[in-house]
Amino acid sequence: MVSLSQIVATAAASMCAFVVGISLAYTSPALPSMTNENVTDFEVSKQQASWVGGIMPLAGILGAISGAPLIMNVGRKLTIILTSAPFIVSWLLIASASSVIIVLMGRMLTGFAVGVASVSLPVYIGEVIHPLIRGTLGVMLTLMCNFGVVICYVIGSYTTWSQLAFICAAFCLPFVIMMIFVPESPRWHLTNGRRSEGMKALTWLRRKDADIKDELEEMSVKQDDVAEGTNICKEMIQRKNLKPVFIALALMFFQQISGINAVMFYTVMIFNMSGSTINCYLSTIIVGAVNFLASLVATMVIDLTGRKILLYISLLIMTLTLIAMSVFFYCKSIDVNTSSYSWLPLLSFVLYALGFSLGLGPIPWLMLGEVLPSRIRGPAASLVVSFSWLCTFIVTKTFQDMIDLMGIHGAFALFCCGCIVGLFFVIFVVPETKNKTLEEIEAELTGGLAKEES
Repeated sequence: MVSLSQIVATAAASMCAFVVGISLAYTSPALPSMTNENVTDFEVSKQQASWVGGIMPLAGILGAISGAPLIMNVGRKLTIILTSAPFIVSWLLIASASSVIIVLMGRMLTGFAVGVASVSLPVYIGEVIHPLIRGTLGVMLTLMCNFGVVICYVIGSYTTWSQLAFICAAFCLPFVIMMIFVPESPRWHLTNGRRSEGMKALTWLRRKDADIKDELEEMSVKQDDVAEGTNICKEMIQRKNLKPVFIALALMFFQQISGINAVMFYTVMIFNMSGSTINCYLSTIIVGAVNFLASLVATMVIDLTGRKILLYISLLIMTLTLIAMSVFFYCKSIDVNTSSYSWLPLLSFVLYALGFSLGLGPIPWLMLGEVLPSRIRGPAASLVVSFSWLCTFIVTKTFQDMIDLMGIHGAFALFCCGCIVGLFFVIFVVPETKNKTLEEIEAELTGGLAKEES
């Protein structure tokens, strides 16, 4: 079941997730110095700054669309390795930028790489890890992503936006080196008719003395069926596949409508608006650290508690903290003296980040690699991730507009409503996938068990 090889494979992929994390967090510590005329040689307006934050998820849509043919044709492993090129080039572009246009070009390239990684990473991890530990090791992607956020916040508080970009470029090298030494997904080999390579990959991933015969045979039956499929688009809209695709799409929607990326992209700005007496950069680092630690807790308990329990806890905590933040900023907007409660924004943000990282952060990405049927896993993952980045773009790009229109308290109230609806969706629609093989999950969601029993 548990083997060092699986941990190594997860660690290699998770280092790419670390780079995704620093890419997501970059604008929060970078924008204050980028918009400071004493630091930056070119002018960056408020609207241009919002595009620096918003253009990355927009480019992520293109990356996610490109990810499907890549993971299907060149493999999950090689696709992850290939993301290193746009990552490195994008950071060097940003670091050496002489105008905001070049910064935007760099952020677009970063977004493209993040989009491709967002498709390939959960699919790779979902396919190489044993079902009994897939939850624990699968959440490692989010754990390392959040660790990247913390590191970016910490380094960004001591550097300018240009210096931070150079450092981010260097962080891209470890995952490339590590991924070279881990195997391709056994399921991808089997789908492409490479049974011997699939057996070697599965043997490497499990203990050398492990009996992989039954697991390989179960994979082979399903992947042989996958290989026979020719019309992927027709497959995706078949009635039996609509439910798992809908669940994956909905989880991504509720993840983004919770406002997490708006909060993470503009954390420093929000703390400045709160008038808190605590240093805004220190507050941001604290929030990022709690985010990481909560992900660590989720990693340890997810295969014990299951996915749904953590989603319940996560959404309840986020709902309550968003109510608190909305009330605080509303009171501030009507000139109520909030100086006695200057600690409330930090506490609320900390609990909000904790709640998100316990469930709504990692589990939609984990379940992306679990609930999608094998026949359509590549293109369906691409669709879901593209939708996720579209939602991210809409939320982050319109966050400033929401603040202008309804106040920051109104924006937090809207995010709160999203969490409440999401809670009911999880209760009544989302299945529990704990300790189930991918084949068992697929049969349950597509009606396969019923067909076999009849």
